[in-house]
Amino acid sequence: MIARSGAGPLRRLVVLRHAKSAWPIGVADHERPLGPRGLRDAPAAGRALADAGCLPDLALCSTAVRARQTGELAAAQWGTAPPVRLDGRLYGADAAELLAVVREVPDEVRTLLVIGHNPGLEELVLELAGDSLDDALDDVRTKFPTSAVAILAWHGGAWSELAPGAALLTDMIVPRGKPQG
Repeated sequence: MIARSGAGPLRRLVVLRHAKSAWPIGVADHERPLGPRGLRDAPAAGRALADAGCLPDLALCSTAVRARQTGELAAAQWGTAPPVRLDGRLYGADAAELLAVVREVPDEVRTLLVIGHNPGLEELVLELAGDSLDDALDDVRTKFPTSAVAILAWHGGAWSELAPGAALLTDMIVPRGKPQG
């Protein structure tokens, strides 16, 4: 059931899976950079958020190199980048761990961007979405690929009150950049 009590302001949680990474030999997982496709797709994710009118007030980002690069390239598409908080807890986090981090967000933040990894991000979206517009929930269940963006909306007093099933999945976008050449 979606919380529609009007008990608080409309809040949006934007979930962005990092763009496609490279797999250089001898590089630890945490240090893997974006690959060529990721370098094209991360800016496309930023443009998609701008086109959707869904620019964040705050970004929480995994400390992994590929997540940080995704956030930087996406934010470069906006007039003003939001404050970014790197959080090591987002690396490898499951849905419960991600939700715990989201619940710490200050109340003045209306739109929050979380940049991280699967399977945790997909699990978080599925846990929070009580319903969706169009077929967005089915799309997430089918696949939440690299650079995927899920936008969840809910009316709530504080981030600390965000509960499973309380949000509406308003959009699921898989932006792709154009190959160079």
